[in-house]
Amino acid sequence: MLGLMACGSAANTGRAGHPQSGVNLAGAAFAPERVPGRLGTDYVYPDKAVAEPFVRNGFHTVRLSILWERIQPEPFKPLSDSEMALVDKSVADMGGFASILIDVHNYARYRGHRLDQTPRGADMLADLWTRLAKHWGNNPKIAFGIMNEPYDISARDWRRIADASVAAIRATGARNLLLIPGTRWTGAHNWTEGGDESNAAAFADFKDPGNNFLFELHQYMDPDSSGTTDGCVSAAIGAERLEQVTTWLRERKAGALLGEFGAANSPVCLQALDNILSYMDANADVWKGWTYWAGGPWWGNYMMSIQPENGKDKPQTEVLLRHMGKQ
Repeated sequence: MLGLMACGSAANTGRAGHPQSGVNLAGAAFAPERVPGRLGTDYVYPDKAVAEPFVRNGFHTVRLSILWERIQPEPFKPLSDSEMALVDKSVADMGGFASILIDVHNYARYRGHRLDQTPRGADMLADLWTRLAKHWGNNPKIAFGIMNEPYDISARDWRRIADASVAAIRATGARNLLLIPGTRWTGAHNWTEGGDESNAAAFADFKDPGNNFLFELHQYMDPDSSGTTDGCVSAAIGAERLEQVTTWLRERKAGALLGEFGAANSPVCLQALDNILSYMDANADVWKGWTYWAGGPWWGNYMMSIQPENGKDKPQTEVLLRHMGKQ
């Protein structure tokens, strides 16, 4: 995987540096309650025009969300040719990025049903990833994010489901980088909380047969770490919320991607954004990359959007660029 250093290499790099930069480009997983939905009305695939400002600014990675039910309308059945053609066009339009992370944006659910409560739920996801791995396994630019933000599922049950998908991907011969989330929305702030029920306990002995993975963590800076409100607790909160999981990762010589984080345009939040990026810079032996949430064509006045308006970058982008050596 170009530029993103996988688990196993973390201990051999210095701590100071710049993790690889990235952005989420959202739209294809919108309106999950309307499946398949209407393209251009309910959901949209980011195209070259949406990607171009970020490519021009030097962003390394794009995290591209897709919705499971759209690309595979029935479990254990072939992928939708028409939908995959749209996905492939969007992937081609992302070609200016060095890395493309495919994000199955389903929260460990299929048609609203939790995988741990669905007969053969683990097999369903493994089947999807078998098909996607065969589709993209020869593309070194593409990484596989096996699931976005599992929640209301135990860490042990999610580990079992994740293991099945990892084994299925590697059984195809695909060597792509894998992004491995935990449960509880894969929050960095609570990764080590909960004793034997924590993500830390469940994934302490995680192994990828291909030895090419990063843990994927998410972290927002509002009071409940949900990213649904525009206030930040303090300028230091983002960095503080990464501390415990950083120690856990370093002890295991593991690497991570901060797959989602963001900030509103306010003095405190912009400083919090700067500080969380500085923290990752200072701990780049662990934090191999980040993808800001979010860009995309349909955000409008969404508080965290960094999609340029009238050709002008957002204030948040100016902060991000400082940590990419661009300003």
